[in-house]
Formats: sequence, structure tokens, C-alpha cells
Amino acid sequence: MPDDVIDYKKLIEAALFMSSKAVGLDELAEQTGIASKGTLQSMLDSLINYYNASDTALEILRIGDKYMFGLKEPYASKVASLAGGPDITKGALRILAYVNKNEGVLQSSLVKIFGSTTYDYIKELRESEFITTEKYKSSRKVTTTQKFKEYFNV
Repeated sequence: MPDDVIDYKKLIEAALFMSSKAVGLDELAEQTGIASKGTLQSMLDSLINYYNASDTALEILRIGDKYMFGLKEPYASKVASLAGGPDITKGALRILAYVNKNEGVLQSSLVKIFGSTTYDYIKELRESEFITTEKYKSSRKVTTTQKFKEYFNV
């Protein structure tokens, strides 16, 4: 293949591999120069099918309307410790797990369950952009973010 001819599927694959976060079609189109979103989506679907059918530990994950490389099970759980954990405390991680399981939980409920240190953990999790809070009656509703989903491959 001549140097000036680009294999666009491989370019999409390279873009997903290099990105540390999930990437949407707009960003992929910008990075690859593929103007047609239909063509881009078709090539992306073809890559997804290729990885799903291949004897490899890799897969392309769809998270909302974005895409990223990930690992198939059981490989992901076996090597997860190599990725290193997030820079959050154990208490905050406990709160985060609870919020993920009970999306939209009220902060007042979290305080009843986990105690007054919850406020510090909520602040820590908001600063790391793993959760958002919004006013709801006399409390705040706590939900996970897109960054959380990407970081933890949820």
C-alpha cells in the first residue's frame, strides 16, 4: 500500500487505542478526516464485530454514544490491578459504589447510612468528577458522571 493511501479502519482503531477516554463520532470524524458520519459508523461497527469475533482479549466498548477500547472478561478482572486505582479514598470509593448501584440517591440518605463523613467524600468525588449533585427538596440528588462510566468501564 503506498504511503499516501490510508486504511481508515486502522486509523479509527489507532484513534481509539490512543485515547484515554471514550470518543464520540464527532471527535473521531475530526481526528480521522472521515466526513460522513454514516461511513464512520459503518467502519466502527465493522471493527466492533471484528473484535467480538476475534480470539483476542480486546474489545471496543460502547458507552452511551461514545466508544473506547476495553478488555473482555475474564481478562479485565484478572489484570485490573495493573491499571492502578483512582486517587480517591476507600471511604469515597464505598460511597461511589453505593451511588452507582442506587443512581439518583439522596445525599441525606447517604449520610444516614455512612455517617457525617459522607460530606467530605461527596466533595472528594465531585472534585474528581465521578459524581454530580443537584438540589432536590431539602437535600441533593447524587448521580455518577460520564467520566465515572469511562474510568470504571461501566
